Amino acid sequence: MAKKCKCECPECMPEWLATFGDLMSLLLCFFVLLLSMSTMDAKKVKEAIGSLAGALSVLEGGTQTEISRNRIQQATPIERNEETAQTVNKLSQAIAEFKQFTAGGKGPAITLEEGEEGFFIRLPADITFKSGSAQITNEDSLLFLKRIALIIKEYLPKNIEIQVKGFTDNVPPPPTSPYADNWELSAARALSVLKILIKDGVNPKQLSAAAYGEYHPIAANATPQGRAKNRRVEIWFFSKKKQNQSKIEKSVLDKVKK
Repeated sequence: MAKKCKCECPECMPEWLATFGDLMSLLLCFFVLLLSMSTMDAKKVKEAIGSLAGALSVLEGGTQTEISRNRIQQATPIERNEETAQTVNKLSQAIAEFKQFTAGGKGPAITLEEGEEGFFIRLPADITFKSGSAQITNEDSLLFLKRIALIIKEYLPKNIEIQVKGFTDNVPPPPTSPYADNWELSAARALSVLKILIKDGVNPKQLSAAAYGEYHPIAANATPQGRAKNRRVEIWFFSKKKQNQSKIEKSVLDKVKK
């Protein structure tokens, strides 16, 4: 009778250790997926905000401009700091939310744009005022201006000045209007927006108003669409101008005497 072979098998790992290893691998994959999903979401949100900012700043002729920290700070003389950049982002977000939660009309939309002296919010008069009137009765517009005032109080640096500018088209106010001409109407609308900002807590020392009447159009007055673009109020933000002491000393009177 043959002898039984006594083979020594190598010791295997315990069964529980295999299960534990599988569990650790699954947990690792789970957290990697969570991390990748959160990164993708953040990227999508950032792209969506950029798209909104670009879509809301549509210039005449189909050109789009996107408000960004670098472009605002490089294209304007406003002092570069995080407060200014944060203000721009908050204003852009407020405009996007206004457009999202209000019924979109066929006329011009509120935009945040760049200018030679700073950046500004363009408020179409058709959204804010009734024809020939300077009173703001639209609840959505009042809430929007309140939001702008809160952003100014919380984020805008103290060295930034705010000027509210009123503009009209070339059509005179109707006979029922209390304003004799477009000069008075544009001034009254600018002051109306300014007073609401003051009422909502903006420092009056940072504010000023200006009227331009019908003489600074951004579109042709030959069409209803062009006139709708020209009827507007702009809220400008720019740094306080540092007066040159040497230029002050050499006044016009001094030059005349010479």
